[in-house]
Amino acid sequence: MQAGSLRYFAHKAVPLFRTRLNWDCVQPLGFHLLDVMIGLPLLAFWVHTPHPFLIQFTENIGIRYYGLAYLLGFVGAVVLLHRYFRAQRSPFGFNTISDLMTYMVAGVVIGGRLGYFLLYQPGTLLTKPLDLFRVWEGGMASHGGFLGVIIAIWIFARRHRVPFFHIADLVVTVAPLGLFFGRLANFINGELWGKISVVRWAMIFEKTGGGIMPRHPSQLYEAALEGAVLLAYLQWRFWRTDVFTRQPGRLSGEFLISYALARIFCEVFREPDLLSNGQPALLLGLSRGTFYSLFMILAGLFIIFRPSKATPASLDWRP
Repeated sequence: MQAGSLRYFAHKAVPLFRTRLNWDCVQPLGFHLLDVMIGLPLLAFWVHTPHPFLIQFTENIGIRYYGLAYLLGFVGAVVLLHRYFRAQRSPFGFNTISDLMTYMVAGVVIGGRLGYFLLYQPGTLLTKPLDLFRVWEGGMASHGGFLGVIIAIWIFARRHRVPFFHIADLVVTVAPLGLFFGRLANFINGELWGKISVVRWAMIFEKTGGGIMPRHPSQLYEAALEGAVLLAYLQWRFWRTDVFTRQPGRLSGEFLISYALARIFCEVFREPDLLSNGQPALLLGLSRGTFYSLFMILAGLFIIFRPSKATPASLDWRP
């Protein structure tokens, strides 16, 4: 794997007087470009080098980090769900967990792919419908993935005659694992970068369309909040409280609200998606990620405060 490099920038985000010099003498040290603003202090920013493949066989074929992220997310979910079973916190054994994961994989992939086109690229789906199957080019929407998983859980619950929210509450406690690895893959691929910034940890995503100015590594912010922090919170709620057994649906509602709040916060630093004409894809002045997350908050509040006739979860309900 080729490492990134450092680029020196003036401290100002929009310099008025700047000269660009290529210094061959610093190439061996990894400094391939020096941007200088006369009279202002300089800051070094990391130049991101994308690495789509862990192992590459041909130009478009290989083991991609994005695929590896999905694999790690689903494997981690299986491990946690099996641990719940061994600790007598879940009635699902290995065979049922494997069946559940089949539904989850289908829900995430189909929902995420359809959601990307319906929510972010509706015009492409109408003019180039076959692009839906070009999965190697990327394009997944987390909100679409959530809808796909909800439908998958509903089908699974009906088939196994298990209460819907009892399944959903288990699934949401492991879902942040996939979000965490997915955002790390976004970072490695150099996609979904943030807004221009001069914070000391800003990075340059020039090779993936981010231009020469340093930007927030918003993918890492999302990996931390939507993934690591949310996983820690839900694991604490699952293991240290009785909310799972006494209040079916509560964890699902908390997940929807917590994810939405984390996503809205990270959207402050993330560059909005662009339309085909190069303009930001905003809805009512909000980024699409923020706009769709508002509905997740409403759904989460409804689930938590709905008049519920659901019975407490019990290990007696087995598929």
